[in-house]
Amino acid sequence: MEKLILIKYGELTTKKDNRKTFIKTLETNIKNKINNLYTSITKTMSRMYITYDEINEEEILKKLTKIFGIHSIVICVCVNTNEDDIKNKVLEILKDKEFKTFKVSTKRSDKTFPHTSMEFNNIIGALVLKNFNTKVDVHNPELNLEIEIRQEGTFIYNKEIKGLGGYPVGIQGKGLLMLSGGIDSPVAGYLSLKRGVNIECLYFESPPHTSLNAKNKVLKLAEILNDYSGTIKVHVVPFTSLQEEIYKNIPGNYNITIMRRMMYRIAEKYAKRRNCKILINGESIGQVASQTLNSMVVINNVTNMPVIRPVACLDKLEIIEISKKINTYETSILPYEDCCTIFVPKHPVINPSLEAAIEYEKLIPYEELINECIKNIETIKIKKQERDELL
Repeated sequence: MEKLILIKYGELTTKKDNRKTFIKTLETNIKNKINNLYTSITKTMSRMYITYDEINEEEILKKLTKIFGIHSIVICVCVNTNEDDIKNKVLEILKDKEFKTFKVSTKRSDKTFPHTSMEFNNIIGALVLKNFNTKVDVHNPELNLEIEIRQEGTFIYNKEIKGLGGYPVGIQGKGLLMLSGGIDSPVAGYLSLKRGVNIECLYFESPPHTSLNAKNKVLKLAEILNDYSGTIKVHVVPFTSLQEEIYKNIPGNYNITIMRRMMYRIAEKYAKRRNCKILINGESIGQVASQTLNSMVVINNVTNMPVIRPVACLDKLEIIEISKKINTYETSILPYEDCCTIFVPKHPVINPSLEAAIEYEKLIPYEELINECIKNIETIKIKKQERDELL
């Protein structure tokens, strides 16, 4: 008999020929996350099993709930696939539990076991009824006793913790997240991680117009996202000179359009240096002037790199709900302006002309300024212990 943590894969089981790669990546991510807290990890094509010291159980479970690619997490007991052993262990597990109703759910993948799943449900159900003052309720039981009869052993449990689902981080390669201090871009980063995209972050700062608090706010957001990845770097772009040139020389209503075009140019160039396959941002259709469809077309015109907008079709309340779930909301609403919110004109253009944008850009030496921005980027590797020190 052995107590284990059983990992169910969920969506990974649909991957067919690539399944081994997905499971191997998940195993690597789990090992990196729980490092010295486990004894061993073994995997099959349908399950992963973690042996551990029970003193570390709470900490391990907390870390596992922040790993993408896990459908559910189960604390279970493993016994030999022998009817008497299974019965004895069921009685031992239930003896200290209080429950008025129960249900038995058997899954028999080992077809050499002599009873079908339904037959064994009845056998174990009768055993529980005989030994405990309880009733069967197949619809809404207080206790759901799960029994998995597999070739590698029989696993018994009665509690399942929901995982994050999605794909293991890194399976899809890397993307560059344009991270601001707002609500939307951290959510976009989280959703990208969920689809297996590892991320690095690009933050545009404009001192003295933006403060150190604004920068630290973004670093704190990145650190929260790092709980789901563990590998995040933040690249800080010194954007002051370029932004000042835009506001001195470009008509006010086109300031945001031109600024965003410059950001995309910088992001694409730097993404290629960092071997990122895509750009990611928190744009949501129609939310602000630069996120109308016409604005997106004009702004996106400067790059050929795929741009992923995970929150594009979510409304603000949906985005806020996710931000609260992942604990970025309270940081995002701190009152420190980033360079996307300073110098905002009263009436930014919502239907910009591509031809006009190209003509206005001729008024500034932007290629030279972009190269200067990239040359002076500061890279910060996020570490977990930094969170409480940032603000």
